[in-house]
Amino acid sequence: MPPRLAPPARRRGRLAATLLAALATLPVLATELSVLRAPRVLLDPAEGRVMPATLVVADGRLRAVLPGLEAEVPLGEGERIAEERRFDAEHTLLPGLIDSHVHLAFDPAPPFWAEAVVTPERATALGARNALRTVQAGFTTVRDLGAPGQAGFALRDAIAAGELPGPRVLSAGRMVSIIGGHGDLTGFRPEVMEALDEGNTCTGAAQCAEVVRRLSRAGADVIKFAATGGVLSQQNRGLDQHFTDEEMKAIVDTAHQLGLKVAAHAHGPRGIEAAARAGVDSIEHGTYVDEAGIRAMRGSGSFLVPTLSPTIAYRENLPKGLYTPVVAAKIRVRLEATGRNIAAARRAGLKIAYGTDTGVSEHGRNAEEMPLMVQYGGMSPQEVLVSATRTAAELLGLEDEVGRLAPGFSADVIAVRGDPLTDLGALQRDRVAFVMARGRVVRE
Repeated sequence: MPPRLAPPARRRGRLAATLLAALATLPVLATELSVLRAPRVLLDPAEGRVMPATLVVADGRLRAVLPGLEAEVPLGEGERIAEERRFDAEHTLLPGLIDSHVHLAFDPAPPFWAEAVVTPERATALGARNALRTVQAGFTTVRDLGAPGQAGFALRDAIAAGELPGPRVLSAGRMVSIIGGHGDLTGFRPEVMEALDEGNTCTGAAQCAEVVRRLSRAGADVIKFAATGGVLSQQNRGLDQHFTDEEMKAIVDTAHQLGLKVAAHAHGPRGIEAAARAGVDSIEHGTYVDEAGIRAMRGSGSFLVPTLSPTIAYRENLPKGLYTPVVAAKIRVRLEATGRNIAAARRAGLKIAYGTDTGVSEHGRNAEEMPLMVQYGGMSPQEVLVSATRTAAELLGLEDEVGRLAPGFSADVIAVRGDPLTDLGALQRDRVAFVMARGRVVRE
């Protein structure tokens, strides 16, 4: 006679009880906390107050910011302190810095033919090296405003997944350009340019809106377009307005409808004015801005990202003959206008967000922009530091995530030797002693 089986409901109940009993014997995985203690902590550069504090980090975020060097760290069930670091009075802890304009996948002064030879895959590998240099220099968040193919998106995603060390990246992908303008491939045989076309050019409002939608579909965090000509491209069509007013408006309106901010590469005065009237969130460079451009920027609330660092690279590389004649001529004209942008913006009370254009200048030297902002813009060290933290975070739409040290914010913390509120030299890479990016230590 076959054995009698228990009813299905009773069998399920016995199985559940067995599983629960087995689970009860498994070890509970503890939440690991990191604790940073320092007598000098600058929680908010805008407030400018340095104080002793204890920072508690869990799961990549600041769990708590406790006053005092010896504050007791409360532990919940299943939590333990995995590491504790103490800093002496020589060091100041502060929020990780933000660079609003970088090109991780590029290096300065490549030969003109490199754009037709270097693959996006090679550019991604180059970008991984540059991302490490950038974060180890204390810049824990960057906005990448132009990279070939999918390189910018690949770097962003690999870093976010913890597969590569680097800063938080907001990526624009390819810059939108007019045909034959800055950001488009020029100077080669027509069939070469056609073969390498990445679909980032457009003519007319409808086509420009389509390109923005395609970039959005590809994963862009921000849209960048070349409102004017550029210095380093082989095109020789001047540095002023390239897109029409209607095309710019289509780019900006479409991006904003999709929830994306817009950065406009803009050197010449009429291109700056037109881009600001179109409602861009930031003017990148703004080299020849005039009163009409300033009025338009004030009306639209556009930030200025002054990018003074390329002038360092230009002065270093121009005597070496690294630029083609057409580019060298544009560089000389560009150098004559150095600082006009930031001086005008500061007089007008515009918001100035820190951005360097590294890729044109050297990666890892991002902080060399700071003394130039003092020299040409008359900014104080604290104002420069705020531009590289609170103001840049606001421009990027990350003001509730980065830019200060507060509970719930990303654990982006750096330690520098000296007082950055009075000495910007303390923020140069040789004086950055410790970097934590999203809770991961990347320099110590």
